[in-house]
Amino acid sequence: MFFFRFLSVNLLKALGLLIASACAWYLGYLFADALPENTVEMAINNIQSIGEKPVVRAPQPKRQKCDHWVACPPETYAYSLLCGGGKDILPKICFEDELLIGEKKNNAGRGINIAIINYDTGKAIDAKTFDMWEGEFSGPMVTFIKNAPERSILLMATHDDGATRLSEEAKKTIEQLGSKEIRNIRFRSGWVFVAIKGVPLTKNLQKEKIIHSDNNKNRYAGWPAEIQLQDCLPKNIK
Repeated sequence: MFFFRFLSVNLLKALGLLIASACAWYLGYLFADALPENTVEMAINNIQSIGEKPVVRAPQPKRQKCDHWVACPPETYAYSLLCGGGKDILPKICFEDELLIGEKKNNAGRGINIAIINYDTGKAIDAKTFDMWEGEFSGPMVTFIKNAPERSILLMATHDDGATRLSEEAKKTIEQLGSKEIRNIRFRSGWVFVAIKGVPLTKNLQKEKIIHSDNNKNRYAGWPAEIQLQDCLPKNIK
C-alpha cells in the first residue's frame, strides 16, 4: 500500500515537471518567434563582446574649403590651384570652396585658364580658357585681363601648352600683375599664379609655381608632375 502511494506521488511530480517544462518551452518558442531575428543576434553578440577591449576610432577629419588640410583663419579667402599630371588631368581653380574652372564645370582646357573674382565681395566675375597651341588667343586674353576691374583677384593655371602662341604683349600684361615666371613657361610647363590687379600681395603669400616638362624627370610619359598652389588670401589688403 505504501509502495503504491509513493509511486503515485512521484508520478504526479514527474508529470507536473513534464507539463511545466512543456509550458516553458512553448512560452520560450512564442517569445523567440515574436522577437526580430536581429534582436537575438545582437543579444548574442553583446554577450560575446563582454570583456573585449573597446575599439577607439578617431573621428573623420572635417573637410575644409577647397580641400585645404587646415581651415583658413577668419577674414581670409581660401583658394587652390592645381595643374599638371597628364593629358587627361585638367586644371582646377577653386575659390572659397567654389569650383570656378575644372572638369566638373566643363570649362577647363588647353592653354591658360583664368578666373576673375571681386576681391571686396569674394564673388566670381568670370572664367575663361585661352588656347595657346592653336589659334590666336593671346589678344583676347590680354583684353580679358585688362577689362578686369581694379582690385580683382586673378587665378591662373595652364594645361598642356601655355607657351607656344603666348605673345609678348600677353607676357608683359601678366608681368604687370606680379608674375616672375611667365617668361619661363615652355611647352607643357605647369604654371599656377595668383594676383590682385593693382594691389601687391603680401610677401609671405606664395603666389606662383612652375614645373617644366623634362623627359628625364617627368613622372608621367611626356608630362610633368602635378603642382598645387593653396593658401589663404587676407581680405584686408589695401
